[in-house]
Amino acid sequence: MPGRLVLLATSPRVVPGLLSFEAWSTLQSADRVLVGAADHPLTGPLGTAGIPVATVPRDGTPPDVARHLLSAAASGTTVWVASPDGDPGLADALAALLDGLGPLAPDVDVVLGSWDLPGARLLDLVAVMDRLRSPGGCPWDAAQTHESLVEYLVEEAYETVEAIEAGDDAELREELGDLLLQVAFHARIAAEHDEPWTIDDVADGITAKLVSRHPHVFAGHGARTADEVEASWAELKKQEKGRESVTDGIPMSLPALVLAAKLLRRSARIEDVGWISPEVEDAADRAYDAADGDVGDLLLALVARVADTDEDPEQELRAAVRRHRARIRAAEGLTDDRTTPSD
Repeated sequence: MPGRLVLLATSPRVVPGLLSFEAWSTLQSADRVLVGAADHPLTGPLGTAGIPVATVPRDGTPPDVARHLLSAAASGTTVWVASPDGDPGLADALAALLDGLGPLAPDVDVVLGSWDLPGARLLDLVAVMDRLRSPGGCPWDAAQTHESLVEYLVEEAYETVEAIEAGDDAELREELGDLLLQVAFHARIAAEHDEPWTIDDVADGITAKLVSRHPHVFAGHGARTADEVEASWAELKKQEKGRESVTDGIPMSLPALVLAAKLLRRSARIEDVGWISPEVEDAADRAYDAADGDVGDLLLALVARVADTDEDPEQELRAAVRRHRARIRAAEGLTDDRTTPSD
């Protein structure tokens, strides 16, 4: 009577020994359990559970390993615990040999002992980043600092925006990966500091922040509409950060146009804020009406007009934003201390 060959697949991203009930039951009832190397991650846990493990040398080709497994499975139940790399080529080699065995072929089953949860691939990124920064890794990566990586962080952020604006989903996926690399890179550098913190601390911090700022989701009370959520978020941030002004938390290093829009949006509820002269406001209204919806062209034309005077449009707008920030803080009864607490 043909035997049974069980291919036990596990995830290298799960703690060794954390297996499904079906996997443990199969292992405990097997006549023999085989692994590809003595240092297989499950060798220790299986030994602790009293399950003997034999090693099949993997220095041969996949067909060599396949023949060994089928020979062992000629009688009884043989469990092959898949290697962390997934045993490339082994499945095809087994299929080819099984076709030639006919009725003598053992039954072959696949059992999932563990599997990846969403987000598990982030562990691979952490491991690769660790390898790059460790002795024997990449000299360039090892030489980087938080400061030296700033230009790449900014560049990747803008490339991500460009992919979104282009509607290129495949490009967006790649650019988000590049952006994620920057997070992992900075966290790995921080892990080497005298007072280290790691990627886990980064994830823990943002998770706690999201939970605390969404009481309507996690506590079952609070805001119900998008506007209420935004107002609640702002109030919670104000309490957490000890903020006094609606301008707090807006990085003044943002590009001028983004900075202006964010500042105006934040200050919309503040009354008695001084504004630009009526003449300038009236000219802006006329220009906007004349643009007939082509707001981008209007802004481009204004930039061109300013550039003709040898002035820097970015710096001019930034200066105007700083003046308006001072007006907002004055309306709030505060001084313009130029501080920008983080979110």
